[in-house]
Amino acid sequence: MKSLVIVESPAKAKTIEKFLGRRYQVKASRGHVRDLPKSQFGVDVEHGFSPKYITIRGKGDVLKDLREAVKKADEVLLATDPDREGEAISWHLAETLGLDPRAKSRIVFHEITKDAVARALKVPRPIDARLVEAQQARRVLDRLVGYRLSPLLWRKIRRGLSAGRVQSVAVRLIVDRERERRSFQPEEYWTVEALFRKEDGVTFRARLLGEDMKRLPLPDAQSVDRHLADLDRGRPFLVESVQKKKRSRYPAAPFTTSTLQQEASRRLGFSVRRTMAVAQALYEGVDLPGSGRAGLVTYIRTDATRVADEAAREAKAYLESSFGKDYAHPVQRRGAQRVGVQGAHEAIRPTSLTRPPEALKGSLTTEQMKLYRLIWDRFIASQMSPAELEVTQAAMRQDDLVFRASGTVVTFPGFLAVYEEATDDKKEEDVRMPPLVAGEAVALEDLSREQHFTEPPPRFSEAMLVKTLEEKGIGRPSTYAPIIATIQERGYVSREDRRLLPTELGELVVDLLKEHFPKVVDPDFTADLEGQLDSIEAGEEPWQKVIEDFYAPFSRDLAKAEKEIGEIPFKDEETDILCERCGRRMVVKIGRFGKFLACPGFPECRNTKPYLESTGVTCPECGLGEVVERRSKKGRRFYGCSRYPECSFTSWQKPVGRECPECRQGYLVEKRSRGGMEIRCSRQGCSYVEEAEAVTSEV
Repeated sequence: MKSLVIVESPAKAKTIEKFLGRRYQVKASRGHVRDLPKSQFGVDVEHGFSPKYITIRGKGDVLKDLREAVKKADEVLLATDPDREGEAISWHLAETLGLDPRAKSRIVFHEITKDAVARALKVPRPIDARLVEAQQARRVLDRLVGYRLSPLLWRKIRRGLSAGRVQSVAVRLIVDRERERRSFQPEEYWTVEALFRKEDGVTFRARLLGEDMKRLPLPDAQSVDRHLADLDRGRPFLVESVQKKKRSRYPAAPFTTSTLQQEASRRLGFSVRRTMAVAQALYEGVDLPGSGRAGLVTYIRTDATRVADEAAREAKAYLESSFGKDYAHPVQRRGAQRVGVQGAHEAIRPTSLTRPPEALKGSLTTEQMKLYRLIWDRFIASQMSPAELEVTQAAMRQDDLVFRASGTVVTFPGFLAVYEEATDDKKEEDVRMPPLVAGEAVALEDLSREQHFTEPPPRFSEAMLVKTLEEKGIGRPSTYAPIIATIQERGYVSREDRRLLPTELGELVVDLLKEHFPKVVDPDFTADLEGQLDSIEAGEEPWQKVIEDFYAPFSRDLAKAEKEIGEIPFKDEETDILCERCGRRMVVKIGRFGKFLACPGFPECRNTKPYLESTGVTCPECGLGEVVERRSKKGRRFYGCSRYPECSFTSWQKPVGRECPECRQGYLVEKRSRGGMEIRCSRQGCSYVEEAEAVTSEV
């Protein structure tokens, strides 16, 4: 008996083929084989929103090959991805290849290992119609919004624009945040810190607080002077109280798609798209010396934190042998699960703990190793015992002045021995307090005051946007990467210093949609609609009703907007640079990789050239040109001389325009790190470093 297994990607097919014997043939559909037509609306609104599917251009040869394979097979198994999208691809394959969707021909792999594949082959099932309908409803709804709104934007603003059900909400969030920053009024406040000395000479620091041990409002220097007016520097403070508490700190859950994207951004500097591309390769399979090809991590598009019992048992055995039994006692904390979470899925974890990162050196690329180690550490830590902390707080008083000192000591590291979630919050772990006793006298050694100003909310990074979308229930794990890519490619958002800023065009489009289609860009409405789409999968609502409830008022708003909105003038930024082909002044455009110059005579003249943004720094190599910002073919920012190709100077780090004061041979550059920004010498072997401005956390 000959069986044909159809998966989505050639890489996955190659991995699975290694596990199966000669009686199995594995073929790849290379993703979707059918979709709504790009050149037509493709949805019959008058007849129950029936979608019109056509073969995707370029998939004819793939389908021909699959049909030939189906003819020769005694059994066909559809093994596309284990989510709604994958279920829909299996349905389209069944329809196209003449297979019965009610037959037990659907199998799923949550990880691509020999055991997982063998288990899946034992439990084939029919294609889940509810999953297919849920995906189809989402696709139809996105088509209704995109293909009805986008032409309106073309006519009213300019050609080439697009609007989307989720992407428009994402742009609105970025626009609203930027406007919040613009309207922000910084407020002044002060802090006062004291350095105390015990009789044995040991010193510790404490901060001025109010009588109720809460932060004392100190809005200006005068209020500081007023509170400290009666301070007697020569008189000791008395330790009024000392409190010690034991506290347990629990590990973060293993990764979901969004938390992986966030942590990879914070720790590794990966974009969302880059994270998913690397994770996909780890999931589909890597060639390992001596053991063949294997998938290293479980399915990467998931919003669940569940861990299979078998994986938990394997983790416990690994921890007991590697760290000891005290570290292998995770506390199972089951909070309320977010609505819409696909419960059949697991969290992202290594497929086998017999493959630690160290054992895979030479088999993975640098990026794959970084991401695999991150997934490994997070999963291992999630199965470990909590960290035990001892928190000490002491209050020192002189009349009405109260200072508080605090410190936290890790008494048992638990999961912290392996991993700690990245954050910008300042932690007090290992800030040790000297032994203090109530009634003890301590001397005031020094007193410092510092002025501060409140800061506006930070601009979104890609990771912050993913976190916000997930918290608001907008979009799903598989959609975050393409959403963020699309809003940048359309020129609605630009990316500067790893932050997302709205462009003038982005703000214009958001304002138009907010005025005429408020629900389309309303985060709460979009989240509620996501819930309705999830209810289709649960069999609670027919998919046509969900679409009808949305489309009826939307079509009325569309007709009204068409009449009310006049043509909105929008001009690209004009430069003094002349097009060498036709003589027009070139304009600044925003593309996938940022700004570029284009001739306004398009389509008659298609001349484009790089947009060189000056840094104001003289080239450290030739001393004649300016250092300008450029983009590589992959969109990565680098710096080069404006006199290129006469001068070939390039640098991945931004020069600051100063010579290294230590070696006098290199030039100084900005170097970002988790803690902030550093100024370093560019010359290899020189260790000169100086601090620069702080960098806000990614999330």
